[in-house]
Amino acid sequence: MADKTEKDKVWKRNEIESPCIQICVIHPEERICTGCLRSIDEITSWSKMSPEARTAVMDDLPARAPLLRKRRGGRAARTAR
Repeated sequence: MADKTEKDKVWKRNEIESPCIQICVIHPEERICTGCLRSIDEITSWSKMSPEARTAVMDDLPARAPLLRKRRGGRAARTAR
């Protein structure tokens, strides 16, 4: 049991957590991940970013969500042809 406690200490850091939800798909038009809403550059540099930079990205994520909710046609577009 002592080993588990030591491991827990290692993984409990005083830093902002990643918004990753392990659904890693880059939207073809918006160029952001459909899971976490970060750009490829933000994802790759996340561990090297300062806590302030990560906080700024996290604060901006809710504003990105509507970018992925644009309709791309659906049934109405298919039947209009």
